[in-house]
Amino acid sequence: MRTTTKLLSIVLASLATFNGFAQPWRNVLNKAQTADSALRSGNRGTQQGNGNIINGLKEALNKGVEKSVQNLGRADGFLGNAALKILLPPEAQQVERTLRNIGMGKMVDEAIVSMNRGAEDAVQKATPIFVNAVKNLTVQDGLQILRGADTAATGYLRTQTNTQLQQAFRPVINQSLESTGATKHWTDLVTAFNRVSLRKINPDLAGYVTEKATQGIFTEIAKEEQAIRKNPAARTTALLQQVFGN
Repeated sequence: MRTTTKLLSIVLASLATFNGFAQPWRNVLNKAQTADSALRSGNRGTQQGNGNIINGLKEALNKGVEKSVQNLGRADGFLGNAALKILLPPEAQQVERTLRNIGMGKMVDEAIVSMNRGAEDAVQKATPIFVNAVKNLTVQDGLQILRGADTAATGYLRTQTNTQLQQAFRPVINQSLESTGATKHWTDLVTAFNRVSLRKINPDLAGYVTEKATQGIFTEIAKEEQAIRKNPAARTTALLQQVFGN
């Protein structure tokens, strides 16, 4: 229990370094440090309150992931989001223009839809991966976050989960692309284009969409994390209000 409390203090201290949101996190940190002192002196009564702090922190971290998955893992979660909508790679614009000019614009549009639908389905696989990353946070990880930049916490999650996310996302995305024939058409067109062009295009469309989907969910999680820390209305449970309230 003592180790967990120390870890809580470290993580909260790191979160307190984010510009503009320091004070609410310092309040939680003070509670954690008080609880840790009580544990050292053997105060059992305070241990129960400390359990609420720990649970509240876990709930806040998991809530950011849950909300992000809900936002992106639904119809038009990516396709209807102007900031995260997945388009064909920039280097493929010439291929796209050529296809549209010869009357194959519908095929291009279907490919773009299937790319985003695949991403929307794939992000639903993310929740357990992030939950495990939070559970596996060590004291050493916490110290590195504390000493790192303002985005050190996000960087930790990315380091711990990026490979797992891509491994989980890719089969789902590949299935979506294949359901519309996008993968085959893309591979055939890019292969032909690469034969005559000095500027090569990556024929791995599923790999490209997987990367964009992974970037998208980290962007969304960062936004939700800020909302929980900044906006009291985002603290939708009594426990979150108790732990993160001023």
